[in-house]
Amino acid sequence: MRRNYDDNSVIRHNGTENVSESDEIIMKIISIAAVTAGGKTTVVNKLKEQLDNVHTLHFDDYTFEGEVDDFYQWVLDGADYNVWNLRPLEEDILKVKNSGEYKYLILDYPFAYCNEQIKKYIDMAIFIDTPLDIALARRILRDLGNASGDEIRDDLELYLKYARIAFIQMQKDILPSSDYIIDGTKSVTDIADSIQTIIEK
Repeated sequence: MRRNYDDNSVIRHNGTENVSESDEIIMKIISIAAVTAGGKTTVVNKLKEQLDNVHTLHFDDYTFEGEVDDFYQWVLDGADYNVWNLRPLEEDILKVKNSGEYKYLILDYPFAYCNEQIKKYIDMAIFIDTPLDIALARRILRDLGNASGDEIRDDLELYLKYARIAFIQMQKDILPSSDYIIDGTKSVTDIADSIQTIIEK
């Protein structure tokens, strides 16, 4: 897929943004994805501080039917993003949309356009492209700060055997399906500023 470089930290993917049937845009829905510990939740919270008239929904706040426990096997089985029944999230998206109160709805959401149930609501999908080594280091510092050396080694073994394959799959599927790609090595402020510039165009 051809990419246009807007600046050093943003890549634009052509032709994937949904186009509203109406000239009057009541609310723009933006999804932001990244691998685990890739920075999406921190960036979404930063955008909530920076933007006016914005609401946010966070994927991790929900429990879904069909949730995957074994991501290694999920990848081997074909990585079907539709096994999740995202009805609770869909219902909240519709509630926010129908309220008419907000200019932006930002989804802290990992699937971009890859889940058929939610894709129809997304006006713009953004992927924060954080290198896996940085994401891994962040997760260890965040979740295993008080862990013993043995616990950290056990966690890294599980990562190499079972988790990494799912993150690589996400880079194969979610990244190319997104409208914009942001350099995840940038600071939170720089990433949030880049996204704000994009969505306020």
